Amino acid sequence: MNRTRLLSALPVALALTCLSPASFAQSYPTKTVRIIAPVAPGGGVDLVARTMADQYTKALGKPFIVENLSGGGGIIASQTTSRAAADGYTLMVGYVGTHGTNPAVRKVPYDAVNGFTPIAMVGGTPNVLVVHPSIPVKNLKELVEYAKKNPISYGSSGQGTLTHLAMEQFKQAADFEAVHAAYRGIAPGLLDLLGGQTQMMLPGLAAAIGHIRSEKIKPIAITGSQRHPLTPDVPTFEEQGYKGFDNVQWYGIVGPANMPPAIVKTLNDETAKALAAPEVRERFTGEALEVMPMTSEQFGQYIKDDIARWTKLARDRKIELTE
Repeated sequence: MNRTRLLSALPVALALTCLSPASFAQSYPTKTVRIIAPVAPGGGVDLVARTMADQYTKALGKPFIVENLSGGGGIIASQTTSRAAADGYTLMVGYVGTHGTNPAVRKVPYDAVNGFTPIAMVGGTPNVLVVHPSIPVKNLKELVEYAKKNPISYGSSGQGTLTHLAMEQFKQAADFEAVHAAYRGIAPGLLDLLGGQTQMMLPGLAAAIGHIRSEKIKPIAITGSQRHPLTPDVPTFEEQGYKGFDNVQWYGIVGPANMPPAIVKTLNDETAKALAAPEVRERFTGEALEVMPMTSEQFGQYIKDDIARWTKLARDRKIELTE
């Protein structure tokens, strides 16, 4: 190329160079985007994935499809997402399991903080401490007194899950013992609680609300900073003298590390708009899920804090999964 042609080409080259990530984001997306749900169909993770996929599709004009990729407690989906191209076309519903409790209790083949881009928090449902109706208690004080005088057991949705760690947090705070029965999921754990094989549990409110309404289990306390509108008569842990029980079963949107900031902003903005929409709030509220809009930076800090919280508890209680 001679000097004249080179000089004439410079403006074009400079123009292309000056195309910022925002410029590319203006046309995003140009093709189908997949949102990986790290669970089988059904439940809170799947609900969030499908609701947000619908909202993104309507807002951004291209299909956002949900791909359920279960296995390993979310490890397979997390590893797949972290290894994907950071171009905005592979997203995932990161939740308390994949980006909170899992990294706290086991060695996972992904970096829950540095291996992902935190895009947007969606929402969460509190945990509710419930007991079998045969247990003669009405509040946490009576439950602790009962547990210190009688053998008692509790179920969880699995070793190292939030339902396990949150109960261990309570046992540590209240200084009592209880036998842990780990199940393969929340449903079989609740089934044994209903049958009286275990005496208490700390499931997500969404999973427990039907049984609470039918009075098959008795609610004693709920996590979070305030009472939940679905259970207005159930006091929080803090109201009953136990601070620090603000944990929730949370769900958010993440992508591979180093996604273009402008695409992250686009998705975060659209998430905020969706969470402000009455129909979305109503859909989530009906499943006991409260929206928790955050910036990308706030969501990233939330993930770090959640991992730190459960890592400390796991070390204190000597909880570690080796499989």
